[in-house]
Amino acid sequence: MRLWVKMKAHEEFSSDEMCTLSDRAAPSPTTAIHYVATKCVDVRKHNQQSKWFMPWGPHQCEKIRDFSEAMAMRIQANDIVFAVHIPLPNKEMSPWFQFMLVILQFDIAFNLNNQIEDGAMVTIDVGLAYRDDILSEWTEIAHSRELRKLSCNFTAPKKPENEGRHYDCDLMPFLELGSVAHKYYLVNIRLPVNERKRVNVGIGEIKDIQLVGIHQNGGFTKVWFAMKTFLTPSILIIMVWYWRRITLMTRPPVLLEKMIFALGISMTFINIPVEWFSVGFNWTWMLLFGDIRQGIFYTMLLSFWIIFCGEHMMDQAERNRGVQLKNPFYSIWASDVGTELAMAFIIVAGICACLYFLFLCFMVFQVFRNISGKRSSLPAMSRARRLHYEGLIFRFKFLMLVTLACAAMTVIFFIISQVNEGHWHWDEHTVQVNSAFFTGIYGMWNLYVFAIMFLYAPSHKRYGDEQSNGKSSVVRRYPRKRPSARGSVSAGLRVREGADTPFAARAL
Repeated sequence: MRLWVKMKAHEEFSSDEMCTLSDRAAPSPTTAIHYVATKCVDVRKHNQQSKWFMPWGPHQCEKIRDFSEAMAMRIQANDIVFAVHIPLPNKEMSPWFQFMLVILQFDIAFNLNNQIEDGAMVTIDVGLAYRDDILSEWTEIAHSRELRKLSCNFTAPKKPENEGRHYDCDLMPFLELGSVAHKYYLVNIRLPVNERKRVNVGIGEIKDIQLVGIHQNGGFTKVWFAMKTFLTPSILIIMVWYWRRITLMTRPPVLLEKMIFALGISMTFINIPVEWFSVGFNWTWMLLFGDIRQGIFYTMLLSFWIIFCGEHMMDQAERNRGVQLKNPFYSIWASDVGTELAMAFIIVAGICACLYFLFLCFMVFQVFRNISGKRSSLPAMSRARRLHYEGLIFRFKFLMLVTLACAAMTVIFFIISQVNEGHWHWDEHTVQVNSAFFTGIYGMWNLYVFAIMFLYAPSHKRYGDEQSNGKSSVVRRYPRKRPSARGSVSAGLRVREGADTPFAARAL
C-alpha cells in the first residue's frame, strides 16, 4: 500500500474541506499535506552543516520574505536555506502513517535576463532530521546533494510585459521514507550557486519551494492491519486442512493440487501482519518487503489461473526496493533514462496485464466449449441423475465465471495501482480510488483462495477405495457411486480411474 493519492500538488485543503470530502465519499487510504518552504538566512560564518534551521517555534531562524529583500541586504544565494517542518504546527507524525513520500515543486518567475535554459538541472543540497520532543536537538537522518531536471513551460509570450509571471513546472520526486517512526521531521534545502562550474545557473528566478507530504491515513492502517490479522488464521487453517487431505492419498499430488497449495502459501505470506512490528520498530525496508510479497502473490495467482483453465481444456487422456534504504532522496524518476525505464515498465506491464486477461477469457471460452461437448452424454442418464449433474455443471460454470471476474478485478487493481504510483511523475492525471476498493480486492483474493482450496480438496469418503498412483488415464463416464453432498462438480461426468474426487472439475 504505497501511493493511492487523489489530491493534486497545487491544491491546499483546509481541515473543514477535508471533513466535507470524507463525508461525501469513502476515505482515501492516503493524505496529502501542502507545505511552503520558509526562507531562512544562514548568518553564521563558514556555513557549518551541523546547524538546522527551524521555520517557526521558539528557536526559529532569521527569515526573509523574498529574494529582493535578500539582494537589498546583500545576502548571497548560498546563505539562504529553505526550511520545512513536517508536520504543520501543533501536529505530530505517527508510526501508523507507515510511509512518507514528499514531492517538490519550484515556483519560478519569468525574467528576460534570467530564463530557464533547455535541459536545466537543479542541484539541491538537502538534509533531513528528526526529533521526538519539541525541546530536544535535531538528529540527522540523511544528507545528500541531488540533481533534478527542470521541466517547465511558459505559455505566455516571452515579452517584458509578462515578466513576473510563473512557469508551469512539473512535480519532482524528492524523498521517500519506508517508515514514520518519529514525531517531527525537518527538511533543510540549499541551492548552492557556482557560476564557474555552472552549478544552478540558468534555472530561472526561483521564488518559492513547495512540498507535498503524502502518508497513509492512520485509520486506514488500523483497518488494514485488522483485516490481515483476521484473515491470516483463516487461510492458514484451510491450507493445512487441504494439504492434509492431499497427503492422505496413496498417489502423489498432481500439478493442479500443487498449484492450489502454492497459491495458499503465497496468500498466507501476503496476509501475515508483520506490519504490526513497524509500529514499534523503525523498519525502513517494509515498503520493499511489501512489494516482494505482492509480486510473489501476483506470480502464483496468474500462473494458477493459466494452469486451472488449461487443465480443463485438455482431453483427459492427455492430462498431466533497494537504494532508498540508504538514501531517501534517491529516485529513479530523477534522470531521463530512469524516467523512460519506469514509464516503459508501467506501459508494458499494463499491456501485458490486458493481454493476459484476454488470453484467460479465450481459455475459459474453450473450457465452456469442452463442457458443452460433454453434455451430450446426459440424455442417456436417468432423470434424477441428469438433473444432479446439470446442477454440478452449472456450479462449475459459475466458478469459472467467478474466476474470470476475480481476474478482471485483479488486472484493474494492478493497472490502477501503477497509474497512481506514477502519476506524480508524468502528468496531473490520476484515478480517484478510495479505501473500499483496496480492502475489497484484498478480501476478494482471500475469499477466492479459501473457496478454491475448500472445493478442490479430495473427498476420501466416497472414493477412498479407488486410489491409485495417479498415472492411469482411463475415463469412467458413469460411476457406480453417487458423489457426496459436498461432492464433485465433475466427478459424475468424467473421473480419472483411481483419482480422489475434488469438488470442481477434475474430470470436466
